[in-house]
Amino acid sequence: MSNLLTESQRLTDLRQRARSRLSAGSRKADAWPSASVALGVLHQLASSPDKAADALALLHELQVHQVELDLQDEELRHSRIELEAALQRQQGLYEHAPFAYLVLDAHGSLREINQAGLHLLGLARHDLMGQPLHRWLSPGSADTLSSLLVSARPGPKLPACELELLAADGATHRVRAQASADPEGTGLLLALVDTPAG
Repeated sequence: MSNLLTESQRLTDLRQRARSRLSAGSRKADAWPSASVALGVLHQLASSPDKAADALALLHELQVHQVELDLQDEELRHSRIELEAALQRQQGLYEHAPFAYLVLDAHGSLREINQAGLHLLGLARHDLMGQPLHRWLSPGSADTLSSLLVSARPGPKLPACELELLAADGATHRVRAQASADPEGTGLLLALVDTPAG
């Protein structure tokens, strides 16, 4: 049986929790800034004997609804904290991966690069962003990269090739490159692994 509640079950649970919290008197004094206005209207309704019961029922429903909103707000805040932590974790994994990861636009210009990529090219991030990657490749490798990027698509079998990188310090690196289409459809993902000379 699934652990996930259906939407109907979730709303029922939320309503029960709201009623419980309301009956326990855990509402903050400043939680309902327009409460005095609503109470004034309800007081006028309650002043009429034939509408007093309806006014009290309405007041109770409004209070339950407010507590439901408070509970939903708590859930959303908790979800946001969890999502932000997961995002930071994923960013950390990308940034500190042992291999160079790059995100290129459709023209082969750098949009993102991790620490291993910066180390491989020997340049600062601000010197690379927006620049075409072929500037740091030998002429033959620039053509090879162009062919690789044309064949890149999502899937388990990624196209690969060997490239010759020209680092800022003049060093030459032979790297194995694999490319995939960005799942968002806005560019290409490229992984570079330095291959030992020999």
